[in-house]
Amino acid sequence: MSTQEIAGRLVALCRKGDFETAQRELFSPDAVSIEPHATPGFDKETKGLPAIIEKGHTFQQMVEAMHALDVSEPVVAGQSFACTMRLDATMKGEGRMNMTELCVYEVKDGKIISEQFHI
Repeated sequence: MSTQEIAGRLVALCRKGDFETAQRELFSPDAVSIEPHATPGFDKETKGLPAIIEKGHTFQQMVEAMHALDVSEPVVAGQSFACTMRLDATMKGEGRMNMTELCVYEVKDGKIISEQFHI
């Protein structure tokens, strides 16, 4: 798949909230996920697809209710692409929050090798 095709597929799956399918289908086994900073329950950097999937499960367990999820169209440049994700959710013990992140992905040999989130 081209970077454009991967970007389109990732956005389509994320819009449906199907993050794990996106990861299993599009990510390299040794992909890296980088958060803006370490937070309770998450390291700043997560290495390897199994650990990235587990991070997703941990996040889902922290969500009490999902009110909205918006994902922008991707912007592609060479082997990289970016999109914004806006999440409106009630988090267990935290209350309702509205968060927007810039998500930047790097592709190599037809797979996502890194994702980095910026707030």
